[in-house]
Amino acid sequence: MDERVRRHAETLVDWSARIEAGDDVIVSLDEGTHDLGVAVARLLGERGANPVFVRQSDELTRAYLQGHEAFDGEFTADPAHELALCESADAYLSIRGGHNTTAMADVPGEIRQAHAKATKAIRQARLATDWVATIHPTRSLAQQAGMAFEEYRDFVYDAILRDWESLAEEMARMKEILDDGDEVRIVREGTDLTMSVAGRTAVNSAASVAYDSHNLPSGEVFTAPVEDSVEGEVHFDVPMTINDTRVRDVRLTFEDGEVVDFTAEAGETVLADLLDTDAGARRLGELGIGMNRGIDRFTDNILFDEKMGETVHLALGRAYDACLPEGESGNDSAIHTDMITDMSGDSRLEVDGEVVQRNGTFRWEDGFEG
Repeated sequence: MDERVRRHAETLVDWSARIEAGDDVIVSLDEGTHDLGVAVARLLGERGANPVFVRQSDELTRAYLQGHEAFDGEFTADPAHELALCESADAYLSIRGGHNTTAMADVPGEIRQAHAKATKAIRQARLATDWVATIHPTRSLAQQAGMAFEEYRDFVYDAILRDWESLAEEMARMKEILDDGDEVRIVREGTDLTMSVAGRTAVNSAASVAYDSHNLPSGEVFTAPVEDSVEGEVHFDVPMTINDTRVRDVRLTFEDGEVVDFTAEAGETVLADLLDTDAGARRLGELGIGMNRGIDRFTDNILFDEKMGETVHLALGRAYDACLPEGESGNDSAIHTDMITDMSGDSRLEVDGEVVQRNGTFRWEDGFEG
């Protein structure tokens, strides 16, 4: 076994999820993640945790959804056995890495929407745990990224096996700026978007639940825009796969916080389906700023791409509670779909009129032009 697999497992269990003796842990494993699953299982035993291992597969989900479409009935709302499992867990580790990255491409959008709505409470219960999502490098993911398998493994571990404490200290600067700020403005070709973040709390997403961070790799600072404050236009120029369909060159227009117009060069039908999921799907739940410079290229995997330095991403749909004042629910939706814009060219990120990042360089970095 590659020594980096063991180090990945240690980072996941100890730094990211902070597993302790007696913790009840759900481990969800894709079919291509056996080696990392074995390493995680060994560590959970050594830590005295109580794991339940669950097989996850997009091909299984596809088969179920297509079968249910033939059944022509309504989905059972939050099946009690699955809901009880999530509600009783202390932590949920999701290890992704399947055989086919587009296994669900032919599942109709309305079926996906109906299933997402029916299982909303299950997702909320999972998000209430100390959950962490990561990936194990597989050949299908390497192919999706357009890389040789060995090259892709090196890329993945460069992004995951970081000095997270040092990166957390750097990202704390961006968190402080957002926490103290009111209006954020994003400007680049095809984009001039403003939003309020007043009263919100930014998350220093340093790949650990101790930082309210739940992705490994991570390396972003994110917050929740005030729902009705978003105004202007944004162009997402980084291609992505959404619901197993290629989506490219998305343009959204916001008025009073809501998407009032949209286009996409590719995947516009998928985008339309997303926006029609529910009322919250037309509003933003997240503003995220990528700061992980160990991620040096786009790979068509949102877990990596949204963390890349010199990017900003915005998510349609659900806002994370960690960003919201106590007692405020924020934007609510069955979806949370991130889209990315590249800030490495002629661009600027402003907070209250002050330039924080220009052309991908933060003001505390060498080469910043004020």
